[in-house]
Amino acid sequence: MDFNDIQNAWNNEKTENVVVPDNLEKINSANTPLDIIRKNLKNELIMQSVSVVLIGLTPYLFAFPAKWIVPFFLLFSIFLAVCVYYLVKLYIFYKRLNKITLKTKDSLYETYFDVRLNMELYKTFGFALTPFMVLFLVGFLYHEFSKKPGFELTNFTNTQLISVFSVVVFCILFMGISLEWWVHKFYGKHAKEIKNVIDQLKEE
Repeated sequence: MDFNDIQNAWNNEKTENVVVPDNLEKINSANTPLDIIRKNLKNELIMQSVSVVLIGLTPYLFAFPAKWIVPFFLLFSIFLAVCVYYLVKLYIFYKRLNKITLKTKDSLYETYFDVRLNMELYKTFGFALTPFMVLFLVGFLYHEFSKKPGFELTNFTNTQLISVFSVVVFCILFMGISLEWWVHKFYGKHAKEIKNVIDQLKEE
């Protein structure tokens, strides 16, 4: 193969991933929101891990009666398994983000969809914890009601039943709204900035 053959082969190479300086500058601008997402996720992982430990210490911090200790830790063990599963997945995502260098359009696309996918994972994590939150609160209400003289489990008044159902409904709605707000504030709006860079590149 002579020099002309090499030159022709070079000219025939696909150039979809070649980034011109102007595009490179735009792609690099996506690093700022990505850095914020990394920082938020790191803080989130630390905060969530500490929260799980504190929840595990709740019976001792609030001096639960002895009869509540075993039921609490039975429920907490399931809660812990769910937390570990999702936190490990989010940690793997965090490690993956740390290795990303945005240099091409392809890497920008992949990163954006990875962020969006893990935003949904985070929401799923929150919803998976909702039943535990409900059960903890129902247990707390039962404990408070049981302090009244002559209280029996089968003797709930209408007011008490309405209180329990209201707590359940409130918890579910509160978790749903809070998750949407939290994910948007700490991840969604920064993911949108990355999407805006993608849209600008599409227009060219």
